Amino acid sequence: MPDEEGHPSREEMDLRCVMNALADPLRYQVVSALVKDAEDKERHCSSFGLPVSKSTRTHHFRILRQAGLIRQVDRGNSRMAHLRRADLDARFPGLLDLIRQNPAALPGSD
Repeated sequence: MPDEEGHPSREEMDLRCVMNALADPLRYQVVSALVKDAEDKERHCSSFGLPVSKSTRTHHFRILRQAGLIRQVDRGNSRMAHLRRADLDARFPGLLDLIRQNPAALPGSD
């Protein structure tokens, strides 16, 4: 059962849900950026430069959180996100390596 913030436990993480979350280019961009960050780095949700409204950004981060890809924590009046590396590596070995080897294209690089 997910915790009170909507984070599933490692055992509850489902590959179909994770792949569905990663299928969206903006969400893939977020995870791709987090894979490059230091392991313990937390980032503000607006730091990813997504070209969407605040409510749409909130929706994307909720999908990532519910899939188990990220953990979000409140820091004062800010919500920070970090990648659940250990859980993802244990549950889906090699997934983060694939994302690292296939980074998201930067906006405007087409």
